Amino acid sequence: MADRKKRYRNDKSDHKQDRETKQDDVDESSPVIQMFRTFQKILDEKHDKHERIVKLSRDITIESKRAIFLLHRFKNVNDSEDIIQQTETKLLDLERSKFKDVAMELQGTDPYQFLRAYSPGLQEYIEALSFFVYLKDNTIIPLKDVQARLTFKTDCQTVNKDDSEGSTDETIQTIQVFVPPSEYILGLADLTGEMMRRAINSVGDGDLNRPFEICAVLQEVELAYSKLTHSNREVNRKLTVLRQSLRKVESACYTLKVRGSEIPKHMLVDVISKSNAYASADFLDECVVEDD
Repeated sequence: MADRKKRYRNDKSDHKQDRETKQDDVDESSPVIQMFRTFQKILDEKHDKHERIVKLSRDITIESKRAIFLLHRFKNVNDSEDIIQQTETKLLDLERSKFKDVAMELQGTDPYQFLRAYSPGLQEYIEALSFFVYLKDNTIIPLKDVQARLTFKTDCQTVNKDDSEGSTDETIQTIQVFVPPSEYILGLADLTGEMMRRAINSVGDGDLNRPFEICAVLQEVELAYSKLTHSNREVNRKLTVLRQSLRKVESACYTLKVRGSEIPKHMLVDVISKSNAYASADFLDECVVEDD
């Protein structure tokens, strides 16, 4: 047994020496080798770019979550001007720093080539931005407005061919972080969870009309998403969560409408939370039945 292991180690070292000898014998001037060296350089640059974009996407996700946490302190437009201002500043800084860096990395590339690298950060940003716009203007931000915020103008120096001294001219160039409709749909679907939390929290703040307003918006969003015929697994998963959030808000509105007059205001949140727990359980049971 010991002799067999010794022979195996010797054979392994011999193979390693053979590989090193073959690598030393490679003719670097060969057209085939030069071609593969070029491929190696292209792949290394692509992988490095992918890693840089992934790191930027993680930073975008973190900052977007912080903006969402800040927005949950919002009560109304008149009493929460500071929160609106802080969130707007945070989003603008995020766009001008991290997103502009992503746009610089994507410059001159296929927009879908690195989409998966920055998709998580983009969806989280769309969720934060749409939540901010809804609380501020009571509207859902359209795709074109999201794309406009992620389009930047930058100075670009070009060599003047007419000048013999090779002087450079400064021109304004437009770069952007491409926002596909699919990413907008997925990011907007996450908004419904934040709106559901906003509806429940508004009851604790004494704003009993807000849940009904949010319920109407969620019903319109759910109706629009249910018309998507060619949806993938991720869209279906988020649609399930969307409907669960809608069910919770509808349950809260039912409690406020039917039992709101007989329950003290300071107990409404507890009653709604219990009813939402039952609503979630019933919804999950319905999903299991549909799957069967």
